[in-house]
Amino acid sequence: METSLLLSMCGFALAMSISPGPVNLIALGAGARHGFRASLRHVVGATLGFILLLLLMGLGLGALLSQWPMMAGVLRWGGILFLGHMAWQLLRDEGELAGEPGKRPAFWCGALMQWLNPKAWLAASMGMGAYGSAGGVGQVMVFTALYLLICLGSIACWAYAGSCLQQALLRPSRLRWFNRIMALLLLLSAGYLLSADG
Repeated sequence: METSLLLSMCGFALAMSISPGPVNLIALGAGARHGFRASLRHVVGATLGFILLLLLMGLGLGALLSQWPMMAGVLRWGGILFLGHMAWQLLRDEGELAGEPGKRPAFWCGALMQWLNPKAWLAASMGMGAYGSAGGVGQVMVFTALYLLICLGSIACWAYAGSCLQQALLRPSRLRWFNRIMALLLLLSAGYLLSADG
């Protein structure tokens, strides 16, 4: 496989993985609230959730879904509701750092977020359309493996950035404001999905 193709794959994966989106915002918030190590559950879950989606798109899921356009609407509304739920949880949070263990970032929450994340569906369909499908199963596997490493590193960067904010957020009032800003950003993401109707 040509080096230029591999570099192009890596550039696409990095641009799509590192740019802001709901999953990265949650990683930032998890790092700020619970620290980098605890937020790795979300990071790994979100990465593997996306990689499964990407691999399935490369193996024909995109073509299958095009036969059922109603599924796109179901996924879109699922994403809107999930973002709304996450924003509501952040708005209700009182900013107490001594939270219960159950409120820590979860592997399955990160994985599920990717399947309800329109940015993930767009990245998977565009990426496989450009780099995977035309080159056969071997190229799908190479693209998926590269994306795995880049996606893991990108989401981890957001979690690490959040963990760097921990000292600044030790006071509950500051953490409440941080949570409200994160909730607003998630609601803006949901609003974008609503405005992209049709």
